[in-house]
Amino acid sequence: MTDIHSTQDAAPRTVISVDAMGGDRGPSAVVAGIARSATKNPEIRFILHGRQGELEKLVSRRRVLGGRCEIRHAEDVVTMDAKPSQVMRHGQGTSMWSAIDSVRNGEATVCVSCGNTGALMLLSMMRLRKLPGVNRPAIACLWPSRNPQGFNVMLDVGADVRADEHDLLQYALMGTSYARNGLGLECPRVGLLNVGTEENKGRAELKAAHDLIAGCAGDARFDFVGFVEGGDIPADKADVIVTDGFTGNVALKTGEGTARLISDFLREAFKATPLSRIAALLALTSLRRLSKRIDPRRVNGGVFLGLNGTVVKSHGSSDATGVSAAVKLAFQLAQSGFSERLAARVASASCPGQDAPEIKAGGQQEQ
Repeated sequence: MTDIHSTQDAAPRTVISVDAMGGDRGPSAVVAGIARSATKNPEIRFILHGRQGELEKLVSRRRVLGGRCEIRHAEDVVTMDAKPSQVMRHGQGTSMWSAIDSVRNGEATVCVSCGNTGALMLLSMMRLRKLPGVNRPAIACLWPSRNPQGFNVMLDVGADVRADEHDLLQYALMGTSYARNGLGLECPRVGLLNVGTEENKGRAELKAAHDLIAGCAGDARFDFVGFVEGGDIPADKADVIVTDGFTGNVALKTGEGTARLISDFLREAFKATPLSRIAALLALTSLRRLSKRIDPRRVNGGVFLGLNGTVVKSHGSSDATGVSAAVKLAFQLAQSGFSERLAARVASASCPGQDAPEIKAGGQQEQ
């Protein structure tokens, strides 16, 4: 397989490191997904990690990947039921380890994997290390919402089930940086997820986090809207929803399951009678628009925040559409210089206190 670095011309290229073996659907879905991304964007190059013989056959069938995909052989695979501690001790020969190391070594800007979330987070923390000042990294996801940008950022959605008030404050700062740089929001609105909006409700650490985040809002250039409830996650009340990993993961999986349930119910309803089938034909364009809007695959990809490098976690069951969406997100973050800006955000934010402007690659201030 041709080395991607030898085929690049003077134009800049974004290299994405992909763990091809970790997903439930196997490497065929991953290769199909990166082929879709390659078709849509000629600037993307890939380092594909996995069993070379298997991957070469799959890549050779995708003409669009010719000269744009380097294969790194990795014999072992991190299974979905593997214990993260075992992977950390014995996973050097896995595709996941190899994919993360390509980011660690500066060969790629972002790593994408559909593999075991716990193992991916632990390996990412071990190989990339946490940013100075970060206690607990977080996984951030994009949630479809009524806001003009179409999405809200929610974190943490599964990196760590625990979070005290200081962790929640860091999540607010990192989520703000993600919303500002990923969604183009100059002054994101931040909400803290709770069982009610009243200030006297919730656990002690939530009340303490409320005060810490409120005290940082002015210096860190975001608008704190206070406590929000579950119904506000897809609403237009906040742009960033902050919570612990246990609550966030339950909310995420519930939302995805509900979206699939609604889609199934609509499909059943429009097939029920001859008249409903006619109605479905008349409403076909609107139904396709709705299906696209609520399809979890199209917003697939949780971003690990707080590390010396960007890692995008795609769903384990991702098909080609889901993998393509994760790669799209990875490409956008790579193009924006997100890792450098997030590092600047964490380094400069000492709340309460001063919050220096974030710096883009090339010396520009954060937008």
